[in-house]
Amino acid sequence: MLFAYVNGSKLDNVRHGSDNGKNSILTSNKKKTISMPLELNVNSDRYVVTGYPQNVKIAINGPSALVTTTANTQNFKISADLTALGAGKHKITLKPSGLNSDISYQIDPKTITVDIQKRKTVTVPVNVVLSQKKVADGYKLGKATASAQTATITGSVDEVSKVDRVIASVNVTNDSKKDINKRVTLQAVDQKGNTVSVVITPQTTNVVVPITSDDDSSSSSSSSS
Repeated sequence: MLFAYVNGSKLDNVRHGSDNGKNSILTSNKKKTISMPLELNVNSDRYVVTGYPQNVKIAINGPSALVTTTANTQNFKISADLTALGAGKHKITLKPSGLNSDISYQIDPKTITVDIQKRKTVTVPVNVVLSQKKVADGYKLGKATASAQTATITGSVDEVSKVDRVIASVNVTNDSKKDINKRVTLQAVDQKGNTVSVVITPQTTNVVVPITSDDDSSSSSSSSS
């Protein structure tokens, strides 16, 4: 009986010790900071929003296994709700959605200030701009043409109002002897030539710059006479 009592006590102590170890493992907390994209809830057909960061940091704290899983899957969102706001500057508190309630968090930054403006779309002509008009000796440039004669620009009212023209810039070298045929990216610029932040549709256009020799021009004149 004494043998059974002593060994039973030892076994019970081992079990309790093992259970306490498991509980300490399960309840141990962990903290981790991750970077998440910021999502905006806004009527993008009507408004343009500026002034917000693309990504924010969030420090999460909670049960070790849960924090590790959350950091690896990132199956939650951090968003700014602008649906009830109109044009103007607004200070917004960022909030997560889909984050487990057992996890505490701290978002950096906690708040952001955004500028909401009405969206505007206009159609403007496309201007071909050549880097220079000088080509190889005995050759000359013809009239440059673009496949897209007009483009639509979309952005905030303020930005769209800054646009003076949309240009397709083509680099011409001083030793060019053949027609230039290339696809270039369109740019919206102001009166000083500075790029304006708007969305351009189409984004690119094909530009053809004919280059002819003086001999060809002379031959054409002789044939016509």
